[in-house]
Amino acid sequence: MIVRIEDTDQKRSSDAASVGFLADLKWLGIDWDEGPTYEGTGGGPHGPYFQSERLDLYNRCLQQLIDAGHAYYAFETPEELDVKRKAALAEKRAYRYDRAALSLSAQEIAAKLAANTPAVVRFKCPGHAVTIHDEVLGDATIPAEEIDDFVIRKADGFPTYHFAVVVDDEFMQVSHVMRAQEHFTNTAKHMLLQDALGFRRPAYAHMSIICNPDGSKMSKRDKDKTLRAAVKAKASAQPQSLAAPPAGTDGSPSVAQVDWDRWLSDKNVQLDFDSAQRLAEALCVILPEINVDDFRRSGYLPEVLCNFLALNGWSPGNDIEKFDNQFLAKHLRLDRIQKTAAKFDRAKLLSFNTDAITGMPREAFIARARAHGEQFHGDFIRALPAQAFDRLAAASHERSKTLEDLFAGNAWVVAADDSPAISPDAKTIDKVLLKSDPATGGTGLSHLTALHAILATTPDTSWNPEALEPIITAYAAEAAAGHMGKVAQPLRVALTGGTVSPPIFDTLCILPKARALARIAQVIALAKRD
Repeated sequence: MIVRIEDTDQKRSSDAASVGFLADLKWLGIDWDEGPTYEGTGGGPHGPYFQSERLDLYNRCLQQLIDAGHAYYAFETPEELDVKRKAALAEKRAYRYDRAALSLSAQEIAAKLAANTPAVVRFKCPGHAVTIHDEVLGDATIPAEEIDDFVIRKADGFPTYHFAVVVDDEFMQVSHVMRAQEHFTNTAKHMLLQDALGFRRPAYAHMSIICNPDGSKMSKRDKDKTLRAAVKAKASAQPQSLAAPPAGTDGSPSVAQVDWDRWLSDKNVQLDFDSAQRLAEALCVILPEINVDDFRRSGYLPEVLCNFLALNGWSPGNDIEKFDNQFLAKHLRLDRIQKTAAKFDRAKLLSFNTDAITGMPREAFIARARAHGEQFHGDFIRALPAQAFDRLAAASHERSKTLEDLFAGNAWVVAADDSPAISPDAKTIDKVLLKSDPATGGTGLSHLTALHAILATTPDTSWNPEALEPIITAYAAEAAAGHMGKVAQPLRVALTGGTVSPPIFDTLCILPKARALARIAQVIALAKRD
């Protein structure tokens, strides 16, 4: 497997994106045999593996085509070409480059080049149909009229995708090219270039794209669509909200004003990752996971993601669904790749991930949850002693569908004791603390008050689930007719602000004794005021 960074599009390429690709592959457990060096993987005899560092090779092959009459310079400006495209559209015909540049003499071409007139290089198509043999789709013939003289070097001096990959596939000795079906017709162009350069032909396999459940193409633009829909909904209720971006959770603008204005005025503009995330948080919108790093941040396991993605358009047969990368490498066969588009079933992916998480040993889950927290929730990890985090992770294991669930569902752990975020609302106070129990005549508030006194006298050395469980159980047997829930739920509300948490004895001991008692006292005072 070769990793090649195709960075010849200067407007879209960046070093950060390149490193991101390598980091994603590493996280997925997909190591490469040749390619850029990253964390001990990479190198090889056919480098460099960044196309921007291979311009001399491309220029040599380009000159070979020009000398043989297979390519030529063209000097039309984008504006001139746009006029011709519009004319073709008005005449209801497909636009094809008219080869006007071929009428220039050698002297005219030399003069323009000497004057540094912007120029592209076009491939001179031979004018015959091209039959593609594909390992997945079978044979298909592309008519000659569907391939015009396409650009192989841009005016900025960089090769186009079509030219660079053909040269690299030859010199890197690529045997198989597996890519999306949307590149299928491009393969005809690549085959014409191979013939003109005298190159061999790799085997091609064009795989189906992955669609959303509604049949639309799965794309990074799905995030942008979600954000725009949320902004539109807010603006319909509050038109003035479009004047400035909504504030983030820290009170600052979620998006820089200049980026906000550009984004609103042009549907083709997309916000960068950080701005999109801040805007989503400000709007209380959950963005769909699209990029590999999205799934990583959401707490999916890399081995599950590889397993699931492999099943989007392929299967090993025999009703086998769960497997690792080693199994995939051994059993993948091109003849089992399906021709039709696959639909990305998020519910099934979550089910796979849940099974993998709940099925792993407890210590393994704790270790992976800690690693996830260290990367994405540093404040959470730093706020808890190691023993308290381990206790929280152990108590959350069976309830977790993703690694992120532990952090998203337990924000109460790191909230300040007097934070409004953990203050129960009036409805919860009324239902859990003030409502009388017909069987015992007590209320949640009375239980909470009694337990605060009992827990305050508990020695610090006994602040652990094993010591607290018999104490609270004995109280429930005497004061709540043995109904632990009538005692546990008021405690849970006091400690977390809500009615869902890990088991109550773990919840109590995840917090230090002083902080737990302070929270209980605050809620008692709040309930008495109500």
